[in-house]
Amino acid sequence: MKIWLVIVGVGLVSLFLRSSSLVLLRNRKLPESVTSSLGLVPAAVLSALVAPELLFHNGQFQPFGPRLVAGIVAGLVAWKTRNVLWTLVVGLGLLFVAQAIGWN
Repeated sequence: MKIWLVIVGVGLVSLFLRSSSLVLLRNRKLPESVTSSLGLVPAAVLSALVAPELLFHNGQFQPFGPRLVAGIVAGLVAWKTRNVLWTLVVGLGLLFVAQAIGWN
C-alpha cells in the first residue's frame, strides 16, 4: 500500500510542477526573446533523442557505425526530397543492408 501512495504522490507533484507554469504565466506577455527561443525547443529535444541512438550501440560509442551513416544519408534524403516515406525507406534500408553484411 505504501508504494501506491508514493506513486500517486510523485504523480501529483509532477502534475503540479508541470501545470504551475501554465497557471502562473496565464495572463502574462512573455518577452520576445523567450518566445523566439521556444521555437527551438522541438529541434533540441529531437536532437537529444536521436544523437545517442546514432552514436551508441550496445552501450559502446561508435563514431563511424552503420547507424550514423544511415542517419546521415536519411537526413540528406529528407533535406532533398522533403518526403518522410523516402527518408524512412532509404535510411532503414541502408541500415538493414549494413547489418546484413555484418557491419556493426
